[in-house]
Amino acid sequence: MSALLSACMVGPNFERPATPAAQHYDAQAEQKLSTANTTADAPHADFGKSIHGDWWSTLGSEKLDTVMQKAVVGNLDLEAADATIAQANEAVAAAAGGLRPQVGFGAQGGRQRAANGGAVSTSNYYGVGPQVSFDFDIFGGTKRLVEERSAQAELQKHRYDAAYLTVTGDVASEAIQLASARAQIDAVQVLIADDKKNLDLVRAAHQYGSATQVDIALATTQLAQDETLLPPLTQQRDVARHALSILVGKSPGEWTAPDFDLSDFTLPQDMPVSLPSELARNRPDILEAEAQLHAASAAVGVATADMYPHLTLSASLTGSGIGTLWGVAAGLAGPLYAGGTLQANRRGSVDGYKASLADYQQTVIQSLGQVADVLQAVNHDTEEYAAQNRALNAAQTSLQLNQQGYQVGETGVLQVLDAQRSYQRALIGQIQAKTARYLDTVQLSIALGGNANGASGQRVAYSEKQ
Repeated sequence: MSALLSACMVGPNFERPATPAAQHYDAQAEQKLSTANTTADAPHADFGKSIHGDWWSTLGSEKLDTVMQKAVVGNLDLEAADATIAQANEAVAAAAGGLRPQVGFGAQGGRQRAANGGAVSTSNYYGVGPQVSFDFDIFGGTKRLVEERSAQAELQKHRYDAAYLTVTGDVASEAIQLASARAQIDAVQVLIADDKKNLDLVRAAHQYGSATQVDIALATTQLAQDETLLPPLTQQRDVARHALSILVGKSPGEWTAPDFDLSDFTLPQDMPVSLPSELARNRPDILEAEAQLHAASAAVGVATADMYPHLTLSASLTGSGIGTLWGVAAGLAGPLYAGGTLQANRRGSVDGYKASLADYQQTVIQSLGQVADVLQAVNHDTEEYAAQNRALNAAQTSLQLNQQGYQVGETGVLQVLDAQRSYQRALIGQIQAKTARYLDTVQLSIALGGNANGASGQRVAYSEKQ
């Protein structure tokens, strides 16, 4: 009878939500990426394929691998998330303790006065001994509480995976930004050097009467304008370095990131893109929302069980001055009228479940939209990079022709310097376009979930290596 009663559980049994019915993120973007395209080394998307291993390994940078391992082990956000998982697991264990007998110890003592048959006596008394109680949980309230706590522990695991994905994505993005800033700084420094040569030549020409004061003013203005490009780039470089230090759990004064170069990275030509149905089963924030929905479902069961009676068995064994006393008792207690509190609690739990369901659905939709955005960005990056390459090639051709013309006396040195400046500007544009391609490749891996499930185990593996 006890086993049968303990097996009863009120409340809804949780079922995982159905996967998205959509088969595409953005059909237009998918068609472009799946079609053979050799323009500007356009990447190819393998739809229906999943990411395997560390997602950043496709960038082919050993420097990035090293920094990434340090970040996974040392990042303080991940350390806090790891401790939160342990805390949630202990909450599950604490709730599960309610399904087992509760053994305690009691002791009491005092002095009393009693009348017996007209005789009044005063005496001391004491009692000491163990006490045992067990709640049969006949309507499954405690079991639903354990289920709720377990879902919350699962939520914390997925929250860790999401934090892991964010940290690794930030590390890769900051490393690329650092490499891009350094490349642009080099190009701008060459541009400024050309501007200074140009200004010197104009001043020399002015002395011989072949240039005016206006020409000097224009050359000076151009130099000043190009010099303004340098401080923002050096700031971008320094901010990226500091961000990488923080991501690995160190202050900028304790640890300095390596000098990344764009040549350290390789743009993957084949990008795995999982289907929407698979995304819903692998992306950490979606799984986190699903775990929250599961916890809300179990909370309805807890609130429902509170409306039903509790059957409790208790026993005690006490040693006292008059001998050993024992007792066994069964108790059945249930609510009759609570002013509508219990019904309101259950309705509130049902409302909480509906809110969690809407949050889950919104998380799925936003995730699909994010992937669609990044797929389009990858396509547009390819177009921009191709255009920047054409501009760079045209500037290089112009520079070569002007240099050849200068050698035979057909063009002046100022035209050559101007062609050099045009080439450097085109080179900066190409660097920025290349950077955008790398960054959006990173964002695509992040949007697809980055194979981050079970990331806490990866942190342990990296810790053992160091």
